[in-house]
Amino acid sequence: MKKLVAYYRVSTQKQGRSGLGLEAQRSAIQGYAEGRGQVMAEFTEVETGKRSDRPKLAEALAQARKARATLVIAKLDRLARNVHFISGLMESGVPFDCADRPGADPFRLHIEAAIAEEEARKISQRTKEALKAAKRRGVPLGASRKECRNLSDTARRRGAKATKAKAAAFYADVLPGIRERRAAGATLDSIAGELNAAGRVTSRGLPFTATAVHRLLRRE
Repeated sequence: MKKLVAYYRVSTQKQGRSGLGLEAQRSAIQGYAEGRGQVMAEFTEVETGKRSDRPKLAEALAQARKARATLVIAKLDRLARNVHFISGLMESGVPFDCADRPGADPFRLHIEAAIAEEEARKISQRTKEALKAAKRRGVPLGASRKECRNLSDTARRRGAKATKAKAAAFYADVLPGIRERRAAGATLDSIAGELNAAGRVTSRGLPFTATAVHRLLRRE
């Protein structure tokens, strides 16, 4: 039985406090550990996948190196969507594995990291272009929208309720498919990419992102 060190990552402080996303990662690693080894330590990072300075990951690697253990993550994108970062991790000398791809060889992980990095780049570019186009059309964005200012608490609650009902109707035909893809193990990024490829947009007329898909599922 191998010694295992678990590493979890969530992207926001809110997710970290609520445990949102952590439960699924823990469940995946617990499933991986059955029949393979025992989790001797767990480390949770609250940081965006774009940054490479990860204090908790450094602690997890140090612990794994000291105990001669294997670092385990739920999914490859919980580490990063960056080929250089993952290559550096592979060269650290600490063995690691992915619960959703147990035993995957380094070449395969390099390929998947490259695909994830390119997917993230395309999504970011599409989002920037859509925001620029909306701004050129004179569409108010963020706090500049009139309805976001000078509202009473009652008005805000009424508006939030109306917005939720409108969104539910807007996403009624696409939500079942999103749930099905997520249950099948598809990443938020890949679901967003599929929606964009199909010509679907959010209720605000913008391209889907992983965050938009996550918020939709969380609201439901």
